[in-house]
Amino acid sequence: MRMKTINVMMLVMLVLLLTSACGAKEYKPQAINEETDKCVICNMAVKDDPYATQLITTDGQSLKFDDIGCMNEWKVQNGTETVGAEFVRDHSSGDWIKYEKAYYAYDAAYVTPMAYGVIAFEDKASAQSYIDQQGMGQLLSADELASHKWEVNRDMMDMETMEMHNESMHSDESKEEMEMGHESEGQNS
Repeated sequence: MRMKTINVMMLVMLVLLLTSACGAKEYKPQAINEETDKCVICNMAVKDDPYATQLITTDGQSLKFDDIGCMNEWKVQNGTETVGAEFVRDHSSGDWIKYEKAYYAYDAAYVTPMAYGVIAFEDKASAQSYIDQQGMGQLLSADELASHKWEVNRDMMDMETMEMHNESMHSDESKEEMEMGHESEGQNS
């Protein structure tokens, strides 16, 4: 009788293990293709830089954005019921990180592709260091960012700034900067 109980318990544990492993779907960010990827909201080219973001829908579709503010706008327009995962890039390394695990530096004066002024970091210390170096800004968690008042800095959205966005922010130099992990940032802290 004791052997039968042990066998039943082993069988139950095996079933529980198998069903729990099968239920979780893992979402992974896709590489940016600068030749074809366009922001779903503003239709600007998505560059392979620290400002790129993406969300993966529950059916596996990758939606890419050139600015975290555009990703937020998509969620406002479409809801989050079909969102499987959200990813942002660490500003220092360019690595993909989960939106909810990142920390954010915000200031309306920070230059981002669509002038939302929000920059993502892998950890709290890096975000705070960036704010300290800039001499301005606010540190936000993903939860705090959910209640953030998303506004475009209209002063940055003039033609000169847009030209800078197209030429400077997504230039080969910015790619090199990302690949070097922004070595100049954080050296004075």
